[in-house]
Amino acid sequence: MLSIIMTYLGVGVIAGILAGLFGIGGGLIIVPMVVICLTWQGIPQEHIMHLALGTSMASIIFTSVSSFWAHHQRGAVQWLVVRRIVPGILVGTFLGTCVAARLSSNFLKVFFVFFLYFVAVQMLIDRKPKPSRELPGQLGMFGVGNTIGVVSSLVGIGGGTLSVPFMMWCNLAVHQAIGTSAAIGFPIAIAGTVGYIVNGLQAAGLPEYSFGYAYLPALVGIVCASVLTAPLGVSLAHSLPVARLKRLFAILLLLVGTRMLIGAYDHWGDLFSKILHNVMSLGKA
Repeated sequence: MLSIIMTYLGVGVIAGILAGLFGIGGGLIIVPMVVICLTWQGIPQEHIMHLALGTSMASIIFTSVSSFWAHHQRGAVQWLVVRRIVPGILVGTFLGTCVAARLSSNFLKVFFVFFLYFVAVQMLIDRKPKPSRELPGQLGMFGVGNTIGVVSSLVGIGGGTLSVPFMMWCNLAVHQAIGTSAAIGFPIAIAGTVGYIVNGLQAAGLPEYSFGYAYLPALVGIVCASVLTAPLGVSLAHSLPVARLKRLFAILLLLVGTRMLIGAYDHWGDLFSKILHNVMSLGKA
């Protein structure tokens, strides 16, 4: 168990530094790294992606608090926007976990990979949306919150990749969009964690120390390390050529996503071969 905790402490160190350095949610880093670690531990394939997503959501509960509080102290959180979008966020995120629990681990892996590609391309072109409209009304904000919540729960993130461009498009200044998005990440993480725990309580074959689809050794290691190392990443951002590093990181995301995609297709190939073999056996019988 000590070696497992140490492994996830290492994951947390990397996730915290990169999240602070590039200003992205830790989920994009945590999910693929937890997938690798769980595979190494020999966890059943059908549970790996669900556990990675649930654990990522649970870790964001802790990391988002310090993030949005720092933005709030600088007056960068638009709390009126938060109050209007949170109902949709809560409903969408919880519903997303219910959908995810009924999807195969490989389908979720492929969905995550294509989202990773989307984020990597965004980072490579670094194009900011032009502020061209105002925030929608209450019903519109509920719908937007639903969409952000569903997608966030399916990929295990705090939603900033979606909510920041949306708010900038709706005429919020960059620092306010980032600060408000950080505050929105907390209810996403709460609803997502509850959803993955509830939907995983009856799942058979989960590893020891799992609480639903939250894997506690990974959660403890990641949270303890990432909370300490995220400020280091922020400090490095002021002394390193972040724009160049961001492009390199985007290429890394593309490589990681491609490796996950190949792994998913390998598994599907094995499954297809078994089905074909069974069909041929029936034909000979």
